[in-house]
Amino acid sequence: MEVIYLTKQGLKGLKKEWERTREKIKKITENRDRKEELDWLREREAELKNNLRNAKEIKIPPRNKRDIVNLGARVMVEVDGQTDEFDIVDSLEADPSFGKISNQSPVGKALLGKRVGEKVIVSTPFKTVYIIKKITYPLRL
Repeated sequence: MEVIYLTKQGLKGLKKEWERTREKIKKITENRDRKEELDWLREREAELKNNLRNAKEIKIPPRNKRDIVNLGARVMVEVDGQTDEFDIVDSLEADPSFGKISNQSPVGKALLGKRVGEKVIVSTPFKTVYIIKKITYPLRL
């Protein structure tokens, strides 16, 4: 399995979910009423354990590389005269409703390696032009 890059917050959340899942498994006895739930929990526990084994925390890049979009970057872009801002994270942590987009999404992929002022064209059903206005690396990583 390939490496999963997570923020410190995402890694902490993954560990907590794995621990809660293990606790639930301990509490459930193997009776017919709860066998399906127990099977699901065991599958989820194995998946979480595997993710933790392959997880690496995203580190803030050195100062001389913070002008380039990379994992963990907060990027402000202009699209059709409007500004938008989002964090670039691994797909495991992606949640567009909270401004977190995957580095494997069309927009995330296109922005990686780019600098302020560069135009990025993303072709999904429609061509969209993103102009990078600002790149930061929040200390919350």
